[in-house]
Amino acid sequence: MGNRGMEELIPLVNKLQDAFSSIGQSCHLDLPQIAVVGGQSAGKSSVLENFVGRDFLPRGSGIVTRRPLILQLIFSKTEYAEFLHCKSKKFTDFDEVRQEIEAETDRVTGTNKGISPVPINLRVYSPHVLNLTLIDLPGITKVPVGDQPPDIEYQIKDMILQFISRESSLILAVTPANMDLANSDALKLAKEVDPQGLRTIGVITKLDLMDEGTDARDVLENKLLPLRRGYIGVVNRSQKDIEGKKDIRAALAAERKFFLSHPAYRHMADRMGTPHLQKTLNQQLTNHIRESLPALRSKLQSQLLSLEKEVEEYKNFRPDDPTRKTKALLQMVQQFGVDFEKRIEGSGDQVDTLELSGGARINRIFHERFPFELVKMEFDEKDLRREISYAIKNIHGVRTGLFTPDLAFEAIVKKQVVKLKEPCLKCVDLVIQELINTVRQCTSKLSSYPRLREETERIVTTYIREREGRTKDQILLLIDIEQSYINTNHEDFIGFANAQQRSTQLNKKRAIPNQVIRRGWLTINNISLMKGGSKEYWFVLTAESLSWYKDEEEKEKKYMLPLDNLKIRDVEKGFMSNKHVFAIFNTEQRNVYKDLRQIELACDSQEDVDSWKASFLRAGVYPEKDQAENEDGAQENTFSMDPQLERQVETIRNLVDSYVAIINKSIRDLMPKTIMHLMINNTKAFIHHELLAYLYSAADQGSLMEESADQAQRRDDMLRMYHALKEALNIIGDISTSTVSTPVPPPVDDTWLQTASSHSPTPQRRPVSSVHPPGRPPAVRGPTPGPPLIPVPVGAAAAFSAPPIPSRPGPQSVFSNNDPFSAPPQIPSRPARIPPGIPPGVPSRRPPAAPSRPTIIRPAEPSLLD
Repeated sequence: MGNRGMEELIPLVNKLQDAFSSIGQSCHLDLPQIAVVGGQSAGKSSVLENFVGRDFLPRGSGIVTRRPLILQLIFSKTEYAEFLHCKSKKFTDFDEVRQEIEAETDRVTGTNKGISPVPINLRVYSPHVLNLTLIDLPGITKVPVGDQPPDIEYQIKDMILQFISRESSLILAVTPANMDLANSDALKLAKEVDPQGLRTIGVITKLDLMDEGTDARDVLENKLLPLRRGYIGVVNRSQKDIEGKKDIRAALAAERKFFLSHPAYRHMADRMGTPHLQKTLNQQLTNHIRESLPALRSKLQSQLLSLEKEVEEYKNFRPDDPTRKTKALLQMVQQFGVDFEKRIEGSGDQVDTLELSGGARINRIFHERFPFELVKMEFDEKDLRREISYAIKNIHGVRTGLFTPDLAFEAIVKKQVVKLKEPCLKCVDLVIQELINTVRQCTSKLSSYPRLREETERIVTTYIREREGRTKDQILLLIDIEQSYINTNHEDFIGFANAQQRSTQLNKKRAIPNQVIRRGWLTINNISLMKGGSKEYWFVLTAESLSWYKDEEEKEKKYMLPLDNLKIRDVEKGFMSNKHVFAIFNTEQRNVYKDLRQIELACDSQEDVDSWKASFLRAGVYPEKDQAENEDGAQENTFSMDPQLERQVETIRNLVDSYVAIINKSIRDLMPKTIMHLMINNTKAFIHHELLAYLYSAADQGSLMEESADQAQRRDDMLRMYHALKEALNIIGDISTSTVSTPVPPPVDDTWLQTASSHSPTPQRRPVSSVHPPGRPPAVRGPTPGPPLIPVPVGAAAAFSAPPIPSRPGPQSVFSNNDPFSAPPQIPSRPARIPPGIPPGVPSRRPPAAPSRPTIIRPAEPSLLD
């Protein structure tokens, strides 16, 4: 049975399916398959059962097949079936197969006649089948019955299109012979997804149920309604035969006898029947698989390439090899040190473009967050002047001082220097937190060995905490050193003479005019709902103004706000908001934007808020606590000072301001250096030189290098996938060398399918003559014979009528052979069994018609397809 090339090909394809179904990827390979499409009661189930040679599909009225059935027929010496959802069980009783299909269908779709696109996978091993893979799809129906959903027609069509739309699917369009072929839903759906007809094979069933005197010869010869791959006729068992348990082998023998004995089909009997359909499908599948091989090979090679790098480390892998464990431990500790250093120092390879790495975040702490913390703790002007005044008075005591005392300057400076401790220690805490986060990110590569990761994190974190104490001690020492000696000879110190002449206005350090300091998205948070509510804008901060635009193209400017007299204040986050907010306001109580006294700007994170505040500092916009010099008049009224004392306070105030600026500059320079030397560089050296020794002392190598269950499973899955892909590529090579393709049939004129879908054509049958042989009633069958159909001659309009069928006995009807658009006789309601020896409609045995009536010849076209 079948051709040798196909019998060698399909086992290889099944190996492909087995290789990928074991790793859960069979649905992604899109292997070539044959989809069986047709209406309800078209004979699809009978065709499939003839392939298998067994009764195994559910039977009943209405929609029985409610899930696709992927049926793999595999040649084997023994006969049994197995399902993918219960692969360990072999079914030898095909009644149990039918029950399992029904139970599995109800499990997913319920019992309300619903449908599901989730397929049932069934393999049937038998010595009576060829190796084929088919998909049985639910029958096409238009009217919901019983509990079926109203959109059952569209659900089924969508499911069918889902399977037959794949370029790797062959379409078996099943149409009964007693239905008009031009109105076949199966052929219409096939035409939608396969307009060239390269993947569609027509199957005509129920040839034995056609009316007397009619046949489907012209259709089966592909003359009347041609398909590119033609039609194959089959004769299945009737419902009575099925209920009577007629053997399928006997049915196949009867089918063979039918084609050999029928005068319209005997000349092409070797091209008809279920066995020929099997062979045709085999060759078509061979051609289709060979055409699909290049794309399939490319897909497998891309998957294999994506696994190559990961699989490389698992080749020749032995979990319990102590040498491998030692090597892996050394490599992982070394890689951990390299990753840590790259994240701190930066690297050109494998740059993270999604978020800042540890080194970049520490840099932001050094140069944005820490300077901002220093500015935030700047002294209150009112309190500072009061303290200077009290210091001067207390130093003079009962005397009235004539000169400005140096001791007052030193006392105030030392008090301001002490305030530096809090932001400096906070800077150390922020850097430590970033270092610990960096360690955790670097140990993520050690997740294969949970104990090793845990010990590495513990040892390095403990070391960082030890360095924390030494670093903080050193920083406090630096501050104490600054306190210990006030160097009034510093080159940047203004001195006593300059302090007296210094302007009383606050000297704000501005950046270069028109220099863009920062760009970014911010949300204006306090616009009322009546005016549009909160909205996001593109902000541009320069040395002189803050502007915002509609988007980052900066074409449509919404507003420009000068930075004069602006300050920043913190705003509490809203109850229902996840944004972090800060506000800008005018110190002169003027509206900042429209009718708003302040604008609230919202960011996604606190880090963004701190970064924007640091940018505003560079532009000279300070936090609210920093008071302007123009409030001196109000402050002077709070306590009484004589003119001489006022001059002394102003002089010391200028001296303190100058010297504190020198200390701040020195601390901003020394803090990053101290932290880098005592904490970050020491941590890097510890990881490179001492971590391994600490790991060996913490636990033995065996426990450290014990794999996690997830990692072992992942490795096994990856290796299995890798070997399955390589095996699949080898199988594809075998398929290419062991099979031969047949040429594609030439195109045919299948415009009748488009015509059928847009216009309902006249049924393709010959008219029944109104003359009948004497003594014999007309052959009108069916429970409710309808009104007579109207024949339409070639070239005539459909409106022309024909004489009705007489109800009295008359001459026997004969048929015209040159009128392909004439009306058909009525459809029989039961099989009209015709003895092989007396075929109906043979012209040589019919008496000629009366001379007054047209000459009528034996039919030679497919009729009764309505």
